[in-house]
Amino acid sequence: MKRILAATGNRHKLEEMRQILKPCGVEVLGAGDPGVPALPDVTEDGATFEANAVKKAVEVAAATGFCTLADDSGLEVVALHGAPGVLSARYAGEPGNDRQNVIKLLHALQGIFDRRAQFTCVIALATPAGLIGTARGEVRGRIIFEPRGTSGFGYDPVFVPDGQHRTFAELPGAVKNSMSHRGRALEATVGSGLFDKLT
Repeated sequence: MKRILAATGNRHKLEEMRQILKPCGVEVLGAGDPGVPALPDVTEDGATFEANAVKKAVEVAAATGFCTLADDSGLEVVALHGAPGVLSARYAGEPGNDRQNVIKLLHALQGIFDRRAQFTCVIALATPAGLIGTARGEVRGRIIFEPRGTSGFGYDPVFVPDGQHRTFAELPGAVKNSMSHRGRALEATVGSGLFDKLT
């Protein structure tokens, strides 16, 4: 199996990456795994998902000496002109506070009936020598009026993908991964041969 380091401190993202990539012959290492050095703090100040994913992949690969996979993803709501977008994880001002982010989102959508939204994910791969490439995945859906479900993370309890009646937080993990933005981006990464370029 190919081995690659995930440039994330988000254990939920790490677990999804592992579940999605293991059948593809890719072992995903995470911070704290044996032999993995501490990950550097990377300031996500890019204006796009791609810019942030590339920055994380390149900086972590250079600092650790590992071939690295980085993900930047978020929710884009039509009625909010694409917000929260690249600020999705810190929409409410406190990084990683999923509950406060959801509360702020639902408050912003009060009285709005156009609830169309999409999740977007960009994956970047890098070696210590530099960037290999990127891949993108998207899934469209809608924001419901109150959270449902206990699985998933982030905005999953309020996002229903097109063609479904259940939120991402109500779907079994394998079903969510088969249609999610992250699943599609990782599938595109595999399909485009980017992993074959790892040394």
